[in-house]
Amino acid sequence: MQQPQHHTHDCARIHALAALIDGDAIDAALEAGLMEVRVDASCSDCATAAQRVAAAQARLRFNWAARERYRARTARLQRRAAERQARRAPAPILTETETKTVTAPSLPPAVAAALARAKARAAARPGS
Repeated sequence: MQQPQHHTHDCARIHALAALIDGDAIDAALEAGLMEVRVDASCSDCATAAQRVAAAQARLRFNWAARERYRARTARLQRRAAERQARRAPAPILTETETKTVTAPSLPPAVAAALARAKARAAARPGS
């Protein structure tokens, strides 16, 4: 007497998924658990169906990864374009009041004193 084969998966489910795939009902196959089902290629009861299910799983994983790469690339290109645009944008035109408030960083006290003395000497020279 032969011992019954022990399957590590549900052959009926594999056949049902393969039928959905063959009928181009990929959304229905996904809802039925296409990506979660474990395929056992060594099962003689559903080997052909298991191959079709495994191929569909691989194809979907590849396509989803490609879509993610495309989305990441698009986001990266948009970010770079925005950065380029920001660098090319003209500097804002400041009013006289704004210009007075936007000053260069203040000098250290010793440097400021030396500059003031130099300006005073230059102003005191005849012909200036």
